[in-house]
Amino acid sequence: MPILISRKLENMNLQGIVAVSGKPGLWKALTQNKSGYVLESLDGKKTKLVANISTAKLAALDEITIFGEDDDIRLKDIFDRMKTAGDVPDPKTDGNKLRLYFREVAPDHDEEKVYTSDIKKVVSWFGILKALPLFDEADPTAAPAPVEEPVVAPVEEAPVAEEAPKKKPAAKKK
Repeated sequence: MPILISRKLENMNLQGIVAVSGKPGLWKALTQNKSGYVLESLDGKKTKLVANISTAKLAALDEITIFGEDDDIRLKDIFDRMKTAGDVPDPKTDGNKLRLYFREVAPDHDEEKVYTSDIKKVVSWFGILKALPLFDEADPTAAPAPVEEPVVAPVEEAPVAEEAPKKKPAAKKK
């Protein structure tokens, strides 16, 4: 009987999703031109925006980290914990309740450096992303994570009788 080995899957494709300074919500980068990026909002309106690289500040979600007590925490890891944590509070909830929830999903975050406004942003981004199919897609930039692979012990095979060598056809004389 095969033995199955479980390995964690990296299931979250945040590639191409950005936050734009001064603009609410999240945006998907569609293409780049010489003046900036063409973005599309992830809300139901699908608003298009050209973000000028010289004036707009873009933050790619797959590169964002949160201050931790020892090491920074990847936003992607916090989202993974939020998926399994249960009820996610509304981003407009009281700051103390948001802080309690964030202690649950990111217990090692630095409470002096991570402000309530940051937590509200993370919770609101999660609310936008959780309904999208890309939230459950594998990250194409991550190393391919092996999934459950059967480990089978080698089986000894019965010896097979060797066939007699075949005779070569006689060469034709010319």
